[in-house]
Amino acid sequence: MDLLAALRAHRLLAIVRGSDPAAALTTVLTLAEEGVTLIEVSLSGRDALDVIARARAALGPDAPLGAGTVLGPDDARAAQRAGASFLVTPAVSDGITTGRELGLPVLAGVMTPTDVLQAHRLGADALKLFPAGSAGGPRYLRDLRGPFPDLPFVPVGGVDATAAADHLREGAVAVGVGSPLIGDAAAGGD
Repeated sequence: MDLLAALRAHRLLAIVRGSDPAAALTTVLTLAEEGVTLIEVSLSGRDALDVIARARAALGPDAPLGAGTVLGPDDARAAQRAGASFLVTPAVSDGITTGRELGLPVLAGVMTPTDVLQAHRLGADALKLFPAGSAGGPRYLRDLRGPFPDLPFVPVGGVDATAAADHLREGAVAVGVGSPLIGDAAAGGD
C-alpha cells in the first residue's frame, strides 16, 4: 500500500478509538460504507486487535485499514497479524522501524522539529503532527513547514471541520479526525 499517495488522494484519515468493540466495528464499517477510505483503529481501544481482524474480514484484503497508537515492535507485529495494512504511532518509536521491517507503511507521530527529523530519517511515510490543536494548530504547521517544506504532515488531535480546512490550506497532505467525525459512536452512542 502506498500510504502517502492514499493520504494525498483522500485527505482524511478517520480515527476510531472505541470502548465498545461491537460499536467500534460498526463505526469502521459505516465509515467505509459512507466512502471514507482511510480508517485507523487505535490500539488503545478495547479489543482493538479483534476489531481490526473483524474489519479486515468484512472489508476485504485491499481496503486501507490502519492500526493506531502503535507503541513498539510488539504492537506493530500484532497489528500486522490482525490485518492492518498501515501503522500509526503517537510518537517517534521503534514501532517505525519494525513497521518498515514488516513492509507496512508508517504514519509517525511528531511534535518538535527534532521529532520530525528523527521520524523522517527512520523511514516514516508521513508525519502525524500530534496533538496539532494543542501545539498551535495551523500556525504551528506553517512554522514547521518552514524548515521542512517537502515533508508530508498529517495534523491530528483537535482537528474539527474548520481546523481541517485551515491545516489543508497550510500544506497538510491530509488530516486525522476522530471524535469530531464519529462522536461517541465507537463507545456505543448514536
